[in-house]
Amino acid sequence: MKKISYRDALRLAIHEEMARDSRVFIMGEDIEDPFGGSYKVTKGLSTEFGNKRVRNTPISELAIAGAAVGAAITGMRPIVEIMYLDFMTLSMDQIVNQAAKIRYMSGGKVKVPLVIRTQEGSGNSSGAQHGQCLEAWFAHIPGLKVVMPATPYDAKGLLKAAIRDDNPVVFIENKMLYSIKDVIPEEEYFVPIGKANVIREGTDVTIVSYSRMVHEALNAASDLMEKGISAEVIDLRTIAPLDLDTILKSISKTHRLVIAHEAVVNGGIGGEIAARVIEEGFDELDAPIIRVGSKEAPLPFSPILEKHIVSNAQDIVSAVEKVVYQLVGGE
Repeated sequence: MKKISYRDALRLAIHEEMARDSRVFIMGEDIEDPFGGSYKVTKGLSTEFGNKRVRNTPISELAIAGAAVGAAITGMRPIVEIMYLDFMTLSMDQIVNQAAKIRYMSGGKVKVPLVIRTQEGSGNSSGAQHGQCLEAWFAHIPGLKVVMPATPYDAKGLLKAAIRDDNPVVFIENKMLYSIKDVIPEEEYFVPIGKANVIREGTDVTIVSYSRMVHEALNAASDLMEKGISAEVIDLRTIAPLDLDTILKSISKTHRLVIAHEAVVNGGIGGEIAARVIEEGFDELDAPIIRVGSKEAPLPFSPILEKHIVSNAQDIVSAVEKVVYQLVGGE
């Protein structure tokens, strides 16, 4: 076992897969040495594998995604780095209309083994065009898998699983997680795509989250325990496909649900989770479901305003207290 950062866990996953399979290569803006990518995930890889397998690209997300789709359908296994999730708006046609559809439209004859790595989130005053959480857009598209790891262990295991998947995977990191550290096995391992993880057991309420908000949920659970409320915390790890079974199993024990994500509430993945729980597990609920998310506004550049806008552990605590003490939808 060794303790490494989220950033290093991602790099190690890429390194292992490139060493194992010559078809795996990575491309993106400024990913070659000495820069090594905007958050230094690819640092050192071009020095070891050369710039034919670690390729700097023009500043065109549409071109990057299009080239990657072409490489994937002709037998390569590309990893694409899009510097910010916000910039994927420039490549939506290639991702949504091409990568997500080709396997279906070819009757399964053409595979698209493509990983699109990007990052999102607030926390360092990135502003309204560099910190949006748009994961729900991609979860809405049949044919795309959407992975959002919260820990170094899951980051490595899920990225290796994504690289070996024969379908396009949107792999969304969070800029505030790159420096966190965790103990991971030295031997090879994988984390299955589409399987959530119960990371804290509890009896009074279920908190469902993913990516950076998992850590806020754990902080909230610790605060709630001091108030006599036992919270079970589920890390989804993957939002498409969604592991509803794990959520329903937890609700059958706690009978209350709070869903927390950094994205704004309106149109967020929390609404989909709530709807599906209502459809398949309504009888298990003893209180209304509450969604926690950022306020309905573009992300401010000002650190003070950013902190005011973005959801946090205290928001989760407040939501849990409402469902536990029946302060919404009941007496």
